[in-house]
Amino acid sequence: MVSTHKLKSVDFYRKIPRDLTEASLPGAGLSIIAAFSMIFLFGMELNNYFTVSTSTSVIVDKDFPALSCEFAAVDVSDILGTSRLNITKTIHKYPIDPDLKPTGFEFHTGLISRMIKHDDEVDEEYAEGSFVLSEHNFDRVARRHPILVVNFYAPWCHWSNRLKPSWEKAVGIIRERYDPDVDGHILLGKVDCTEEINLCRRHHIQGYPSIRIFRKGSDARDDHGHHDHESYYGDRDTDSLVKTMEDLVAPITMESQRLALKNELGNVADDAKRPAPLAGGCRIEGFVRVKKVPGNLVISARSVAHSFDASKMNMSHIISNLSFGKKISPEVMSGLKRVVPYLGGSHDKLNGQEYITHLGDSKANITVLITEDSKSFSHFITSVCAIIGGVFTVAGILDSVLHNTMRLLKKVELGKNF
Repeated sequence: MVSTHKLKSVDFYRKIPRDLTEASLPGAGLSIIAAFSMIFLFGMELNNYFTVSTSTSVIVDKDFPALSCEFAAVDVSDILGTSRLNITKTIHKYPIDPDLKPTGFEFHTGLISRMIKHDDEVDEEYAEGSFVLSEHNFDRVARRHPILVVNFYAPWCHWSNRLKPSWEKAVGIIRERYDPDVDGHILLGKVDCTEEINLCRRHHIQGYPSIRIFRKGSDARDDHGHHDHESYYGDRDTDSLVKTMEDLVAPITMESQRLALKNELGNVADDAKRPAPLAGGCRIEGFVRVKKVPGNLVISARSVAHSFDASKMNMSHIISNLSFGKKISPEVMSGLKRVVPYLGGSHDKLNGQEYITHLGDSKANITVLITEDSKSFSHFITSVCAIIGGVFTVAGILDSVLHNTMRLLKKVELGKNF
């Protein structure tokens, strides 16, 4: 049997005899202030516990038959000044054809969203040596060379003009190292999209400049009739362009050329070169978190290093689903359809935590759903304990500092050495 003496040995709160303690007027003042502070903070925490906050989100599901996933961007802004551009964390993009059918895997934005390096703008002369491609000779040239790198540009475009000197210098360097008339490993060409409108449309060029890499033997797909090729999203200075072309030519030797031509584009390790969209459309899915205030949800063509011709951009779209709040499950929606006729223009509480407003026409594809965010009781108790303990500790520190300061002043008045 455990004795009471042993039980007392584990007492965390040992008492000091009252005769050994001393009360003071400053200590009493601090105690009163601490007590009022505890009551005030406890009241605020209690009010916060009983206050129900709500969160609202916008669920987006839109099809853009003529907007490439390369440049499709979702932006959110509100009247409080919040502005988020090109949201990618919760937004997913899938290439689609004009019939809204998927043509590939999810498109990842990657390097398009970062700033791209260019050569410094200097008045330096350069020779224009890139091969001029047109709708009449493009397929013939692409079949002749194992690698064809094409700069789709527009003369009025600022970024195309920034790229032009670097591109032409890189063309000259590559031509000296790999003469297309001798070995024909690689050819660098250019297409003026203001002149070759159909050719650029055929390759889904929507932003200028767009650098595409075509590989002979792997750019034709018999199953869909599309042209699979890579888009270059890396830096546009001369050194980076030359290094990229060198890396493309490196694996192509006379002994391994046939094997290299059979490589799938999906195995490209360089993140600066990734498969281009197989079609000019894009399906945007996902959600964005917004505040419960007036604001805007904008889907646009955006890039930090491309220009767009507004007269040729087709932003027509089909909204498959647009809802606010968490997506309603089929079970809840089934019950909702039965009770909506009885709601009229009012609202009611469903499932304890969800509110639904009047839907009107059953064909409407916008649903307003507000979800309550309640706070747990354990969090409330923890906060109360933190308030009491924190105020008590801070008041004790202040009392100790004040008490020692007063003792020091008394010693100084009495002229004691310390």
